Amino acid sequence: MKAPKVLAAAWFGLLVCGGAAAFAADAVEDFYRGKTISLWVGYGTGGGYDNTARLFAPHYGDYIPGKPRVVVQNVTGAGSLLAANNLYNVAPKDGSVIGLFSSTVAMMPLYGDQNAKFDTQKFNWIGNIHRDLHSCGVWRGAGQDIRTLQDLIAAKTTVVFGSDGGDAPLTRWALFMKNVLGTNLKVVAGYKGTREINLAMQSGEVGGSCGMFESTVRTAYLTDYQKGDLRLFVQTGYKRNAPFFGDATNLYSLFKTEEEVQMARLVFGVNEITRPVTAPPGVPADRLAALRKAFVEAMKDPRMIEDAKRMGLELDPMPAEELISELDALFKTPKEIVAKSSLATSTP
Repeated sequence: MKAPKVLAAAWFGLLVCGGAAAFAADAVEDFYRGKTISLWVGYGTGGGYDNTARLFAPHYGDYIPGKPRVVVQNVTGAGSLLAANNLYNVAPKDGSVIGLFSSTVAMMPLYGDQNAKFDTQKFNWIGNIHRDLHSCGVWRGAGQDIRTLQDLIAAKTTVVFGSDGGDAPLTRWALFMKNVLGTNLKVVAGYKGTREINLAMQSGEVGGSCGMFESTVRTAYLTDYQKGDLRLFVQTGYKRNAPFFGDATNLYSLFKTEEEVQMARLVFGVNEITRPVTAPPGVPADRLAALRKAFVEAMKDPRMIEDAKRMGLELDPMPAEELISELDALFKTPKEIVAKSSLATSTP
């Protein structure tokens, strides 16, 4: 006679668990129904981050319970550091605000940079929209017919590279080439993003810039690139090249020591986490789970894939688990490599 009681208890447990799950789902749906989610993008309009965010946002909301509207807001400053700091410290922690900023900015706490007012590993990472390959370019050869990284090393006149902040990725990438490989360049910061830097290149204020991801060039700079006005002279993929970048020198081909390779992988390897999306710490677990699940579903949406193709993009996303694993691995980099990389990317 005990078996029926055990069976009844088991069924009761299943009903309770099922009811709890349904209640949690209903609670998430009730929270988001009729609401707007703000997607803070750390760069200005018209660049690669902004274009990707505006591709992603309308599809993402369709897969979040309650189908909230997702609206892009540009929170610009210091190469997306302002967006990261504000998301961590100012944004509401209820799942109504999420962010998209540079993965290089996410690495700043590893270097002990006091301008980063956040703990990267405490962000609630949602997923990475796209993993990409990175390059640097000059406008019309920077007046010296620069076509390769070796040309920039041998340049007789210093080439000015535009950036959006002293701690910004565009600054750090250029300084690494200067301090490790001896390229003849200097960095001028203060621009509001790649679009403004592109205008500065055209006017002759600056000669070049980093931050030229394949997705960015295929969207924001395709005409300039196809005309030959924007020349990509270096690419930074580890053991792989982007055919789209043509004969641009692979950065790793010029290193002479394993230590230089390790430093470069820390500085440039993170670039493949190209468009990471995160929520601030403190978001309720059920809403965070829903945001992560919606990310995975949105990235499989045929409409979004087709919209990306029309922009010239073949999206290569990463779910939250993979993104977190890659960031955790980077944060385990030996301290001596971190210290040398920090010096190489911060010395003018």
